Amino acid sequence: MTADTPQAPWKAEWSLAIMNELNENILSFWMNRTVDPRGGFVGHLDDERNVVADAHKSLVLNTRILWTFSSAYRLFGQPEHLEMADRAYRYLIRHFLDREHGGMYWMVDADGAPTETGKITYGQSFAIYALSEYYRAAGTPEALELAIRLFELLENNVRDGEHGGYVENLARDWSGDGSRSLDGRDDLDVRKSMNTHLHVMEAYTNLYRVWPAARLRQSLAELIGLTMRHIIDPATAHFKLFFDEQWNSKNDHISYGHDIEGSWLLVEAAEVLGESELLAAARSTAVRMAEAVLLEGVDADGGLLNEANAAGVIDSNKDWWPQAEAVVGFYQAYELTGDSKYGDAARASWAFIERYIVDRKFGEWHWSVTRDGVPTQGNGKVNAWKCPYHNSRACFEMLERLARSS
Repeated sequence: MTADTPQAPWKAEWSLAIMNELNENILSFWMNRTVDPRGGFVGHLDDERNVVADAHKSLVLNTRILWTFSSAYRLFGQPEHLEMADRAYRYLIRHFLDREHGGMYWMVDADGAPTETGKITYGQSFAIYALSEYYRAAGTPEALELAIRLFELLENNVRDGEHGGYVENLARDWSGDGSRSLDGRDDLDVRKSMNTHLHVMEAYTNLYRVWPAARLRQSLAELIGLTMRHIIDPATAHFKLFFDEQWNSKNDHISYGHDIEGSWLLVEAAEVLGESELLAAARSTAVRMAEAVLLEGVDADGGLLNEANAAGVIDSNKDWWPQAEAVVGFYQAYELTGDSKYGDAARASWAFIERYIVDRKFGEWHWSVTRDGVPTQGNGKVNAWKCPYHNSRACFEMLERLARSS
């Protein structure tokens, strides 16, 4: 990369490319292809955009749609984005909200009847994240009230008062031992995970923007601290993924996508909290994490590999969401250090997305490609986890970051 200047023309060109991808491919796909005439949004589209009529609908999918279109409306003010956000909010309240025990169901069937009623911490976190964003966008007081109630349910039922952090999940009535792993690693006796804590922190950060209560401030500060103390390996600057209740790590897997995503979410949380010493530590840690991912996880074509362990790469596919997070995480490292290698990496990540991940035939993004760049099959365009959140958020973030540095 040539020496950067405040008026570097590549920033304007890149912003235009990002805006086009966001509006013409990502948001338009979800508006035109995913609305379910029975209410809410379809639970599954196959690789060729065919609706799987009886597919169940996940809390993750619906809250991420709510977050995406709330954020789009907040940033751009287009009424069609608010219509999508309103639709997602209505469906969430009507079908996912447990009016007897509080909290949100994990899964409903195609007609909106609950099928998985356990209180999974990850899912409650995304509800807080989405509801607080909807409040930021639409100003609906009931959305903020519900986000606060969910925060209080997590603090009162899920938080580990002895060892810190939050257990993975509880039963519908908030009882149980929290031993079921969201990531299917019950063989490891997982009580806590990186992934859950990353997204609790993300949710609390967004809620704090609109509700800076003392209890939330304390919990967010503790989350930032325990992330740097327990979850990030000080020797490698990678996330440790699975833990027992006392924070003993249960395996040595590395998730490069979570590492680079976590690097910028950690800084965002500390910036919103506004404690100078914590922010300085978060920034330093984030740069170390970005450096580790750049050295170990980026392939020759600019794409980000999925997973590794101490012996090397164990999943060489390149899923859609790590590529999106790499753009933001590497660009943040560039902003923090001024080192052009991080700016190069961010732009290479975007070039990889445009070349391999964007689906030019059926729209939106492929779930993943092999190391040779061939799209994988069978996961579909929409499912319980394939949502518009990672790719739209990367676009939102980059548009804001490029604008403030131009």
